[in-house]
Amino acid sequence: MKSILSGLSLAFLAASAFAQNAAIGYPPQGLSVSPGTNLTVQVERPNSLTGSEEVAVVIGLQSCPGTPCIAPADFMGQILYNGPFNPQYHETYNPPYENFTIQIPSNIATGTALLGVAHVTLIGAGLYPWLETLNRTITIS
Repeated sequence: MKSILSGLSLAFLAASAFAQNAAIGYPPQGLSVSPGTNLTVQVERPNSLTGSEEVAVVIGLQSCPGTPCIAPADFMGQILYNGPFNPQYHETYNPPYENFTIQIPSNIATGTALLGVAHVTLIGAGLYPWLETLNRTITIS
C-alpha cells in the first residue's frame, strides 16, 4: 500500500509540473530576422489548477549556421534578457503572456540561430522550484 501511495504522489508531482509549462507564442519557427533589428519574443504561461509563483525568464540566442545548435538546457548562447516574468491576460482567447523586446546582435552570423528561453517558477503549496527550457529556430538574414 505504501508503494502505491508513493507512486501516486510521484505521478501527481509530475502532472503538476507539466501543468506549469510555458510556451513560446512568438516568433514562429523559421522566422527570418536581420542583425541589429528588434524582435518580440512572446512567452505564454497557461493557467493551471496548481498554484505557482513566477520567478524569471532568460532569453538567449546562439548562432549555429552549418552546425547543429546546442540545446538551451546545455548552452543559452548570448543572453539578451534576464529578468522578471509576469504574464498577464491581454485577449480573452489567448493564455496569459508577456512580450519581451530583444535586439538581434549586429555582429551575429547569417544562417540558422536558436532562440532559447529558460523559465523558472515555484510550484505548489510548498513552492518547489521548476526550471524548463524552450527553443525556437530562426534564420538570420
